[in-house]
Amino acid sequence: MRPQTTWLGIGVFLLLLAPCWAASAFGAAPKSVSPLELGASAPDFTLPGVDGKTYRLADFAAAKVLVFIFTCNHCPTAQAYEDRLVQLHADFQGRGVALVAISPNDPLAVRLDELGYTDVNDSLEDMKIRARDRGFTFPYLYDGDTQATSKAFGALATPHVFLFDAQRKLCYQGRIDDSEVGVVKSHDTRNAIEALLAGQAVPVATTRVFGCSTKWSDKRSSAVESLAKWNAEEVSVQTIDTASVGKLARNDSPNLRLINVWATWCAPCVRELPELVTINRMYRKRKFELITISLDDPKEREAVLKCLRENHVSSTNHIFESDDRDQLAEALDKQWPGPVPYTILVAPGGKILYRKHDTIDPLELKKAIADFLGRTYASR
Repeated sequence: MRPQTTWLGIGVFLLLLAPCWAASAFGAAPKSVSPLELGASAPDFTLPGVDGKTYRLADFAAAKVLVFIFTCNHCPTAQAYEDRLVQLHADFQGRGVALVAISPNDPLAVRLDELGYTDVNDSLEDMKIRARDRGFTFPYLYDGDTQATSKAFGALATPHVFLFDAQRKLCYQGRIDDSEVGVVKSHDTRNAIEALLAGQAVPVATTRVFGCSTKWSDKRSSAVESLAKWNAEEVSVQTIDTASVGKLARNDSPNLRLINVWATWCAPCVRELPELVTINRMYRKRKFELITISLDDPKEREAVLKCLRENHVSSTNHIFESDDRDQLAEALDKQWPGPVPYTILVAPGGKILYRKHDTIDPLELKKAIADFLGRTYASR
């Protein structure tokens, strides 16, 4: 299982460092960011890639046309264009065109509730996962530490394209095309590349960009504040009977339902609560809900509530009213072998999309959630 760092675990660390960030040059975003002017030279850079290499502008000296696309993992618009980026690279790589993707975002400036359309965040390690999953064969570079390259280009959003000729002068900047979903009427980036390859002027050299705004590091304070706000949410727990458990499993609601069975005396159960909270905070603005069911004796309600509060589990929480686990398993999921923790992901209508005996694999679970809910705005 890939190690996961939960936002709850680093929340205190973030809160303590927030004043330092506010006062540092590192934490400060530019007062205004503007895209490079047409005709400007390509900025030099030194950035790490998902393949473990370090890239510089000179590494692409042989390209007749050099395309930089600022994109990221979490943005629904950026994800909507991933297949088109792969195809763009495939179509032009044998014609002297180099395509370079750069993630401009500071991952610590992205709030958990901005990750509701993805399974990974914008860190370099998670960029490696996305590049592998989506089959990226072009360089995918990380600029989240200093964002100096993104500021130099003037990357306003993800995605944002900057196209340079053989002399590395900017000839086009703007969108990939005119439609995130549906029929594309204007293939702006393709048209610009074809024009340069033909030795012609780019027909439309500037277009508006649309997508998620660049997450500059001055947004870290918002991420810290959101954690403090969520940690203060009310936490409660109620008993639940067998019939009600069966109703939960049938899931007549419109929501994707994540159900976790746990107990205070189960150390792995308690250890994974923060990760479940993180997942809930990521997706709960969409049609998603987290429900926990404790196997503790109902007489231990206060101990259960104490544990839930310590871990900020402000979801729908229950204690099963009986000690008959067979009864619970028959109502919830007949494939459950009995031990805890046990987690199932239930689609509307009752189909189980994911089940896990023992602790969850957070990435695997988030993939299942994001794939079902949809990764683009068209899936709302």
